[in-house]
Amino acid sequence: MKVKEEVFGKVDGERVSRYTLTNNHQTRVAVISLGATLQEFVVNENGTARPLTIGLKTLADYQNNGFNISQTIGRVAGRIGGAQFELDGQTYKVDMNEETHSLHGGYHGFTKINFAGQLEKTDDTASVVLTHHVKATDDHYPGNIALIVKFTLDDQDQLSIDFSAQTDAPTLFNPTNHVYWNVSDGQEGLDQQWLQIHSDQQLEFDAEKVPTGRRLPVEKTAYDFNQPRNLQRALDELAVENGKVEFDDAYEVTPSLNEPVASLGDVGGKRRVDVYSDRNGLVIFTADPVNGAKQDAHQYNSVATEAQTLPDAINHPGFGDITLRPNYPATYHIMFAYQYLGE
Repeated sequence: MKVKEEVFGKVDGERVSRYTLTNNHQTRVAVISLGATLQEFVVNENGTARPLTIGLKTLADYQNNGFNISQTIGRVAGRIGGAQFELDGQTYKVDMNEETHSLHGGYHGFTKINFAGQLEKTDDTASVVLTHHVKATDDHYPGNIALIVKFTLDDQDQLSIDFSAQTDAPTLFNPTNHVYWNVSDGQEGLDQQWLQIHSDQQLEFDAEKVPTGRRLPVEKTAYDFNQPRNLQRALDELAVENGKVEFDDAYEVTPSLNEPVASLGDVGGKRRVDVYSDRNGLVIFTADPVNGAKQDAHQYNSVATEAQTLPDAINHPGFGDITLRPNYPATYHIMFAYQYLGE
């Protein structure tokens, strides 16, 4: 196992680091300290380096891109309706940074943080541990939190992301990584990639993509991914069914670190990635986060998977508990397991 740190650039005069984790099979993961960003997940297939995720080349590229490409999102992933919530009888208002709601932690979310990092390795794992003390005055949520985001690559080509936090006052904590996938050769479009989600229900959204509180069955709809489906064909079916041009939807899943909540693969049958999560929600989003012109034409080259507790959970009983309290630290886990299936 190998670990490496190098300078990726500077932001506000502060060094931004790039950490590279390489296992004994020459699979590598690169993480940038700004936004705890997964820049690369590149596997070794018989001597060929095969990227699985979408990343950008320079720090300026990330700073000028609004798609949160494979960045760590928080304190709260997704939307908070009305940009407010009630906790222990008190109403809190947070950044209203998209229409009339808060999105992905607001203006001062985790994507803006330049984390401190430390590399670790064992005989069969390589990790980077990213830390930051998030002040209530920084992001307008109650409570200061000690935040840890840990990326670990093992010798089975599995990438784990652990999000840990402890607070000095009751607050909310529902982070994720906004990872974008294209596991097909060339990463050109979505016609060569399939997706499977083990879920019978999705959330109903209002016009601003905020959950209404209702769950909708996916059976016999374009949203049903219980069997592996070609993503471009699914998009075509979606357009016929209701005129929508993208997937930007939340599924209720059964939390498990033993059985995948979702899987992705290439239609040629060469590779697959299984997604594991210990929380009950999975948001998917089809996009071309690199080329804005294609975005307007709805020509997508990747799908994001955001494993989290169901969005806007604080405002909907039964969606899950995302409260973080003093003396009760929380840790959430996401794991991506790559398999090479052969030519």
